[in-house]
Amino acid sequence: MAELADAAADGREITTAAQAAGDGRVLAFGQLLGAAGRLELILGRAIEEECGISHSMFEVLLVLGRAGEPGLPMREIGRERVLTTGGVTRLVDRMEAAGLVRRTQHPQDRRVQLVTLTELGGQTCVRAARVHADNVQRYFLDPLPAGERERFVANLRMLSLSAGRSLPRLR
Repeated sequence: MAELADAAADGREITTAAQAAGDGRVLAFGQLLGAAGRLELILGRAIEEECGISHSMFEVLLVLGRAGEPGLPMREIGRERVLTTGGVTRLVDRMEAAGLVRRTQHPQDRRVQLVTLTELGGQTCVRAARVHADNVQRYFLDPLPAGERERFVANLRMLSLSAGRSLPRLR
C-alpha cells in the first residue's frame, strides 16, 4: 500500500505501457473489478440455479421490498439500478410475466405506473436473499480475516458513496 500512497503523493506520471500495466493504482482497481466480476458471476449463478431468477431481478425485488407500498415508479427503479428506461421496462416486463411484480396506476398521476411485489415476488425475494446471504458469507466475507471484515465493508460503502456523488443525476 505504501506504493499506492507514494505514487499518488509523488505525482508520478505514467509514460510507458509497462508503467501503466505495473502501476499499483491501476492494479488495485483491476483487483477490485476482478473480484467483483467473479463474485457477481458466482453469486448470480447460485440465485439463478436455486431460485430461477437473474441477479438483476433479485436486485429489483430488494429495491421494491425496501420501498414497500404503494410501490415505486419505473424511473425510480431505474435510478436505483442505474438502468435506462428501456432496460427497466424490459426487466419489469419479464418479472411481471413471471408473476413477481405487478404494475398499477399512480393514484395522483395517471402517466406513472407503480411497481410492487406480488406475494410470489416477496416469497422469491426471501428465498433468494437466504441463498445470497449464505453465499456472501462463504465467498465474500469468510475469505477475509475476521477482524478486518467490518472495516472492509465500511470502506467499500465509503467508495460506493463517493462514486455515487460523482455520477451525474439520471433523469
